[in-house]
Amino acid sequence: MTINKERNNGTLKLSIEGRLDTVTAPELEKIVNEETADVQELVFDMTALEYISSAGLRVLLAAQKKMNKQGSMKLTAVCDAVMEVFEMTGFADILVIE
Repeated sequence: MTINKERNNGTLKLSIEGRLDTVTAPELEKIVNEETADVQELVFDMTALEYISSAGLRVLLAAQKKMNKQGSMKLTAVCDAVMEVFEMTGFADILVIE
């Protein structure tokens, strides 16, 4: 998994490439915990995300809870396979997906 970070006026955009699973989720969790203290909007660009596991879902849920207290969070460019996981787990109702 590759994560590219882009900051712009209180917005942090994380572009995720590859697989977000048990092996890679801790890396994303670390970035969310360390890089979002002063962020009002967190954007996950999922254009190149191919797969997400329950570990990845847990990281997104924790990020959403954190951002509910200090701003907003959204996911963009979610592929059909990942969207299907969001829909089956009910995450499509919890997360803002554009």
